[in-house]
Amino acid sequence: MTPFPLALEALFGKAGMYLVFLVIGIAFGWSLEISGFAISTRLAAQFYFKDLTVLKVMFTAIIVAMVLLFSATALGLLDFNLIWVNPTYLWSGIIGGLIMGVGFIIGGFCPGTSLVSMATFKIDGGFFALGTLFGIFVFGETEQLFDAFYNGSYYSRLTLPEFLGLPVGVTVLLVVLMAVFMFWGGEQLERIFGGKNPKEAPRIRIFGAGVLVLISLALIIIGQPTTARKWAMLAPTKEQALIDRQVQIHPGELLTSIYDSKINIVMLDVRDEADYNLFHLRGARLAPLANLTEIIPELLLEPAANTVYVVMSNDELAATQAWMVLTAESVPNVYILEGGINHWLDLFASEDSNIAPTPIPPGDDRLKYTFPAALGDRFPAADPSLHDYEFEYTPKIQLQTKRGPSGGGCG
Repeated sequence: MTPFPLALEALFGKAGMYLVFLVIGIAFGWSLEISGFAISTRLAAQFYFKDLTVLKVMFTAIIVAMVLLFSATALGLLDFNLIWVNPTYLWSGIIGGLIMGVGFIIGGFCPGTSLVSMATFKIDGGFFALGTLFGIFVFGETEQLFDAFYNGSYYSRLTLPEFLGLPVGVTVLLVVLMAVFMFWGGEQLERIFGGKNPKEAPRIRIFGAGVLVLISLALIIIGQPTTARKWAMLAPTKEQALIDRQVQIHPGELLTSIYDSKINIVMLDVRDEADYNLFHLRGARLAPLANLTEIIPELLLEPAANTVYVVMSNDELAATQAWMVLTAESVPNVYILEGGINHWLDLFASEDSNIAPTPIPPGDDRLKYTFPAALGDRFPAADPSLHDYEFEYTPKIQLQTKRGPSGGGCG
């Protein structure tokens, strides 16, 4: 099991967790202060190519964090799916960036650096921070006027490797090389427009760049863990739940949960399309096992902390494999429909005179009922009434806390 990210509240308690946040915040603010991010003239100088400290500091932070993060995932110390990645809203993000950039040039600060400046009692930083708060208020009061544009061009949880269609290691190397080139180009611009001598810069920067390039090359060789490798690491702790049948829920519990307004049930039917079209539970989503990994980014963005995923197949074979995949990819609150669709029909298909058991017992993960037509969820058994049935079963659904989105900013 991957030890990171740490569950700070479980380790240190709520007070200890807030103390860790405080220490990290102070360290972050201190880093910005000693880098000169509290001085508006120095920040604005980057737009005139005289002092590119902001570019160097921020890109250094970005590439170091990126290399360390993906090194940790490659070594199995961290599951990237547990790291919140802000969803991409392309055009609203571009326009927002342009607006902030213009404000940065005019005021000499971005929202984060204005707070650093205000913390050192600089008047201009304080006024900029107040302006930021006023802008947030105006945005909140007018967002409904351009909501369609603001929430348009939605690309979900989109990362560079996915966008470029390249392995993570290759993408990391390209970003590191791009940053090195930008640092070199920035020094040349500082020499031309700011009169700085690049030879006076600390030579350790060359050593640091070399180390990052070497680690990036190692990431290409090691690669990122596959779903199968992730499951192999989790199996010693998770497989027992399968053996003890802690995650196989009775059809009665699923039916009760569907009617429970406190639980958001997402049913994933992992059978092939032919069986799904013959019969499926009302509200169940077709998610063939072969393509299941494609929708995992979407599942990880599910905002509701009370969301429960129930995977189902004709019996439990494919559903169990799907459970392993989703569990390995850190999708929380995943359960298996006990006995699959066949067991569901055993309990709820009595009213469907047109549904009959197959004369020859089917093989593994095959439907054991025949249907007069492919009506999908238009059979009564697809949506039985809770009040017409009463079952005895042991409830097994236990909600796990989901990791919510974290804040972000420009620094």
